[in-house]
Order: sequence, then structure tokens, then C-alpha cells
Amino acid sequence: MEKIVIATRASQLALWQAYHIKEHIEQQFPEVEVVLNKITSRGDKILDRPLALVGGKGHFTKELEDEMLSGNADLAVHSLKDVPTYIPEGLELCAITTRQDQSDLFLSHTYASLEALPHGAVVGTTSLRRRMQLLQKRPDLKVKDLRGNVNTRLRKLSEGQYDAIVLAYIGLQRLDLLKNIPYTQKLDFMIPPMGQASLGIEIVSSNARVREIAMSLNDEESQLCAKLERDFVSAIGAGCSAPVAVNVKVKKETVEIVAMLGYPDGTHILQEYATASLDRYENIGMELAEKMISKGAITLLEKAEEIAFKDEMPERI
Repeated sequence: MEKIVIATRASQLALWQAYHIKEHIEQQFPEVEVVLNKITSRGDKILDRPLALVGGKGHFTKELEDEMLSGNADLAVHSLKDVPTYIPEGLELCAITTRQDQSDLFLSHTYASLEALPHGAVVGTTSLRRRMQLLQKRPDLKVKDLRGNVNTRLRKLSEGQYDAIVLAYIGLQRLDLLKNIPYTQKLDFMIPPMGQASLGIEIVSSNARVREIAMSLNDEESQLCAKLERDFVSAIGAGCSAPVAVNVKVKKETVEIVAMLGYPDGTHILQEYATASLDRYENIGMELAEKMISKGAITLLEKAEEIAFKDEMPERI
């Protein structure tokens, strides 16, 4: 029997994702046995600093890539939003799974909605992108960093350390963790990050059999959207933790892209939008990035990185 080794983070959500892919492969290819190589990533180990100040890119992917490059795994399953636009030589981002609900979700034990939060309420999020958009809408809020796995974050909310927190809906839905939260609200005004709610399947480039198997997981429309979003992020030079939001949608014969970046405190926001026909969409991500760069996006992002969490965590590592 053939054997394929999947490299995966050891967090609860990452394991759900890896087992989901394992089940699909074994159903589609009954001659293949799939085993998991469970790894604790750097992003999972460093819990006393905001991710934006950890430094470098690929907080949640590097160790998995190292396992593949060392011959200890054939493919890796990632949350696509965590995958940097740079892929090491010898590896490739081969397949993108069907994009699901990309919503950011407000959760609280006390307040029914973001609008119901009192002045100065404490909201938890790890994401500079979410922080930027929350404070643009509600500059009176106190937004504090929120680290740990999903269950840890929910525990901190239930203990009253935060009046509300914001997490990705899809992870909570996959783990069936919404039933004990009294108040939830999808934040429809928020633009998601590159790749939210899809899985990225990264493979060893030289393995044609693994490529064949991985491509059985690929969704063409989700791959198209992800490519254009990743083109934008690459051209703008933003890491996975930067205060950058970008989203592509396919609507009938049209491709639409919207992007936002700014300071984490919700100021100096730059937002742009573009459309293209389905036969002329290939460069729309890079073209939107060039438009925003011409309006000062690079300088703005450099300044955003300088001020990120400076009051809470002045040291970089």
C-alpha cells in the first residue's frame, strides 16, 4: 500500500483540517494510506508576544516546510491565510480547497453586538487587520492582544478578561464551538485577509504522484481568488501579520477585488477597489497593488509596523 505523510501543526484546528484532508485522500485513493506528522510550530510556541512582533514570516508554516524538505513529509496542510507568498525552492503551493464562509465573528458573554459595546470596552484579537478595522469603526474601544489556541481564547472570554473577542467564523464552526457563546455577530463590514476559509496544500515539487493526489482537492474558483489575493500581498510586500485586508470574488463574468491597509489604530486608511472581466483578470491583483503603492502604501505599511503594539510590547524578537 502506498503511504503519504501529511505535515500538520498540532493545534486542535490544524488537526481537524489535516484529518479532513486525510479522509478525502483515502476515500478518493483507497490504495493510499495517509499518516500525520504532527509539529508544534513557532507561532504556537510563542504566546507572550503579539504575532506581528515575532519577526519574520511563516510563523505557522516554516517547521512544516522543513519537514518536507528533509524528506519527513510529502505534503502539508495549512490555513491558507497563514501561508507567506514566498515558497521555498523544492516546494509548491499546489492546491486550494473550496473557500467557505470568510466572516470574522464577534463573540461576547455580555453584549449582543459590536454596536452594543459600551465606550472603552475591551476587545481581544491577535490580528492587526481586525484591529485596524475595529478601531476605524469604533475608535473608542480598547483592543488588546489575544493569544493561545481557540479554546484558550474562548476561556479568556468566559473569564471576563475581555468584553468581546473577534475570531474567524470558520474555525469555530469546524470545531463546533459556537453553541456555548451567548452572543455572536458576523462582522460583514470587515474585509478578510488573503486566503481566509480555504486550506492550502503544499507539496514537494518533485513528487508527481503527490501532485496528482493534491490536485484532487483543488477548487478552481478558490484557486483563482487566492492567486489574485496573493499577487496583491506579494506586490505590496506585506507579511501575514500586517494590517492588510484583501478579498477577491467572482461574480458571473466579473472578478472583483477590494483591499484595505492602514495603521493598526484605525487611522490613515487606504482602501481601493477594482473589477475586471473573466477574460482579463490575470493582473488585477498586481495592478491594484501598484495603484495603492502610488498612493503611499509602502511607506504607510512601514509606519504601521513601527507603531504596532508599541505601547504593549516595545521589544522585537
